[in-house]
Parts: sequence; structure tokens; C-alpha cells
Amino acid sequence: MSLEATRVLVLAADLFEDSELLYPLLRLREEGAEVTVATPDGGPVHGKKGHGPVPADASIEAVAADDFAAVVIPGGFAPDALRKSDEALALVRAFDAAAKPIAFICHAGWVPISAGIIDGRRATSVATIRDDMVNAGCVWEDSEVVVDGNLISSRHPGDLGPWLRTIITALGGRVS
Repeated sequence: MSLEATRVLVLAADLFEDSELLYPLLRLREEGAEVTVATPDGGPVHGKKGHGPVPADASIEAVAADDFAAVVIPGGFAPDALRKSDEALALVRAFDAAAKPIAFICHAGWVPISAGIIDGRRATSVATIRDDMVNAGCVWEDSEVVVDGNLISSRHPGDLGPWLRTIITALGGRVS
């Protein structure tokens, strides 16, 4: 277990991309990380493909960046709800200010855009929000994983393996 005693926060809302929440949740726990799922109201959430309910451990307003080593933001339609949450955006800004890993995939690029932390930084996303990323000042790349400082981004579910290996490595774990 390479991530024993490492606490990771996953931000979730209804209509998350099922594999983009479940795979990180299970994979990080498999590595020994303590993973906390936080939702806007602290209640369970459902995936856009029907998985759920996924129970929440806390509400977003009840968690603090100081208590976690990283934050993971799955895609799907959930990021559209998360970017409307002042608490979620403040939390992402706090992770960024502390230079802690912020991992996002697919449509989750909307959250760092709305948090105002993407300008001048390299990242990727699903191609359908490329214009949103570029218009927010992001240097967008079509790559399976893009790392820029503490930002770790990927395009879509097909990139989950490389994305999780990069997240685990960034947290000091070893990937075999």
C-alpha cells in the first residue's frame, strides 16, 4: 500500500461520469489512501449512466484543503453543478494556493476555469470544452495526461489508467 495515511478528497455531484468517479475512488483506496467523497449538500449522488447512489462522506462546505493531500474532480455533467458552488470554487482555490495536486478529467476542467486558476497554465480536457479552456487562458493540449505544476488533467475515460498512475505518483506512491 503505497499511499497509506494519504487523504484524498473527491468532489462529486449528480450526473458524474460513472467511471471517472468510481475508478479513482477504488484505485486510490486500493493504494491505501483514505478517500473522502464530498458533495454540495452532503447527500449521495448518482452517475449519468445510472450508477449510484454513491454515498457522500461530507458536504463540500464541511471539508478543508488543509486536511487533504489532493483533490480529484470527475467529469460528466457534475462539474456544471460544482462550478456554481462558491464553496467548491473556494476549496479548489485553496488547494491551488497550497500547491496541492488538483486532478481533473473530461468536463471537470470547468471547475478550475470557474475557480480562476487555469489562466496561463497547461491542461487538457474533453475536446468539447476546449474553447472554454482556451477562452479562460489555458494552454490546451490534446494529450492523455497533462501536468502543469499541481494541475493533473486528462481528456476522457480512455485516459483513466495514465491519469491515475500520474496522480498516485504525484502523491508519492509507486506504480508498478
